[in-house]
Amino acid sequence: MLNIFRRIVFLLLTCMGVAHAADTGWLTSPQNDHARIRFQAERSKDHIYGLLYVDLAPGWKTYWRSPGEGGVAPQITWKNGEQAQWYWPVPSRFEISGLTTQGYHKHVIIPMIITGDPDDVLDGTLTLSTCSNVCLLTDYKLHLDFNQPVDEGFQDAFEHAMRTIPADKGLSDDLSAHLVGGNLVITGTATGDWKTPGIYFDPLDGGIIPGDPDIHSEGSSIRITVPVTDEWGEKPVTLAGKNLSFVLTNDGKAQQTTLAVGADEQSADSTQQSQGEPALQLGKILFFALLGGLILNLMPCVLPVMGMKLSSVLHSGSDKSKVRLRFLATSAGILTSFALLATMVTILKLTGSSLGWGIQFQNPWFIGLMVAVTFIFSMNLFGVFEMLLPSSAVGRMATAGGSGIVGSFCEGVFATLLATPCSAPFLGTAVAFALAAPIQELWLIFLVLGLGMALPWLFVALIPKTAMLLPRPGRWMNTLKVVLGLMMLASSFWLATLLSLHLGGTASSLIALLLTVVALIAFLITDKKTTPVFWLVVIALAAFGGYQIRGLIEGESMTSASDASSQQINWQPLSEEAIQNALAEGKRVFVDISADWCVTCKVNEHRVLNQPEIISALNQPDVVALRGDWSKPSELITRFLQKRNSYAIPFNEVYGPGTPQGEVLPPLLDKPTVLTVLTQAKG
Repeated sequence: MLNIFRRIVFLLLTCMGVAHAADTGWLTSPQNDHARIRFQAERSKDHIYGLLYVDLAPGWKTYWRSPGEGGVAPQITWKNGEQAQWYWPVPSRFEISGLTTQGYHKHVIIPMIITGDPDDVLDGTLTLSTCSNVCLLTDYKLHLDFNQPVDEGFQDAFEHAMRTIPADKGLSDDLSAHLVGGNLVITGTATGDWKTPGIYFDPLDGGIIPGDPDIHSEGSSIRITVPVTDEWGEKPVTLAGKNLSFVLTNDGKAQQTTLAVGADEQSADSTQQSQGEPALQLGKILFFALLGGLILNLMPCVLPVMGMKLSSVLHSGSDKSKVRLRFLATSAGILTSFALLATMVTILKLTGSSLGWGIQFQNPWFIGLMVAVTFIFSMNLFGVFEMLLPSSAVGRMATAGGSGIVGSFCEGVFATLLATPCSAPFLGTAVAFALAAPIQELWLIFLVLGLGMALPWLFVALIPKTAMLLPRPGRWMNTLKVVLGLMMLASSFWLATLLSLHLGGTASSLIALLLTVVALIAFLITDKKTTPVFWLVVIALAAFGGYQIRGLIEGESMTSASDASSQQINWQPLSEEAIQNALAEGKRVFVDISADWCVTCKVNEHRVLNQPEIISALNQPDVVALRGDWSKPSELITRFLQKRNSYAIPFNEVYGPGTPQGEVLPPLLDKPTVLTVLTQAKG
């Protein structure tokens, strides 16, 4: 139908005899120097054919007829009440202030046909919304005098603009839509193969707003799953019979489609899927949670606490009852901590706040508390409490260090807190499922995570003989305690570096220097000066203190070396728009979301991302490297992760002509996998 209309328009324009044309020229506004517009028109006997040109500065956008979750579509109010039929080119999808919207960037030409009986002069006002980090609503006065000369190429320009409008066929004649489990599912087949499918929605009847589509295509078949909500964020009860309008694109072609949503799918297959598969999936996720919690014990975040527990076991000697009680208390501390984490996540979820594994490390007060606690634990292991504190406090500090039931419970709590910035294998999958699941499943998964982390401790508690396999106590234990104290002190120094994001590099370096000086003084006044380990520790602390002083003098922070290494890759800011723009240009995209407090992220960075082969691959002309920093709260990154059903970092994903929907990489990267996925993304 649209193709026939185009031919009619062309014939009218070429055969209408005497045509009167008008042109506003390029218009700008003193309130908006990021956009300029132009309106050209030709008048025939019954209609006016118009072209609206919009040019936008880099980084600025305007909106399609259906803006999406935010924004205002362009509109023109004509002085004498003329009506216009707008014809919209294919838009792009992008994010502005955390909202997914549909519109145009750089420039767009929108043809339209105006009906009415205007005189030789046509006046109107264009209201245009343009957005970048902020949004501007600008009015442009349109004055069109049809007695003035106009560009003779208008007819060709109008015909060219109409060729950019989606046709009413050409991609698929076999499309159907149904509501399935709270999602709108569109299925169909194409006349050819799907290569780079895309879809842009108008709202459904009743204000139902489609969300971000999940598109899966194979050969000529396509399945599009879209979450749908009303204006209040509630899922619709039914969509049967509602009119659905959208633009479907593929490999440079576009088709405007309007169809009625079919009956909600409640077949036996759907019932089996809604009842049997979720139970199977939940069981799989619980198994992943158990494994993820178990692996947390091997992460570098938790190893210092494991060492402290080893020390306490050695002090317990062969008393099985003491070993059992202490390990049970540590297990109780771990499970209690995961219950508290589940409580915190539940509150955040019910209040609509950001969710994520380890987000407490975005809070400077929490980091400061952890700095103090790890430093106190290290001083305890050095055996200097009695030299620094009054006798009334010695008992409490000693207990906190691991002696007694309360101390063992605290060790479990502390181990859990240190584990939260680590994303172990299987952990990310379990956490993502938990944060998107109902409250009761969320609690179940978090408790199983805690059970997995507590398994080694429970094993020793159930079979205390295993602890007796350790070497017999002796002088070597003093050396072990010093080594464990150094591990804990290193954790304290690392946590101090995280404060640089909140307090600045100089302040965090001063804190680390203060901790170093205090640790050095505390160590010097102990009575262990005869051991070689003592002098090694003194030399190490003195060297680290000198390094901090040099950094303060030269204005460098402890993280400068890491920043320097990351600059070898041309990282660009992460955004949905950057991904879509790169894909539109046929490029590959490598996404990396990390944080300074994410230990696994740092391991990936040093083991993989900073290796010459990976740096060379990510600096290829057809590769765009996008990085998101979640060290501090970021609504954009939170929404980006949630859209991909992920709530933990590190998060890495690769896009390209061969993988337009993206391929998520495992939490622990390795060079062969990254290089292979990047190669496959070429298509």
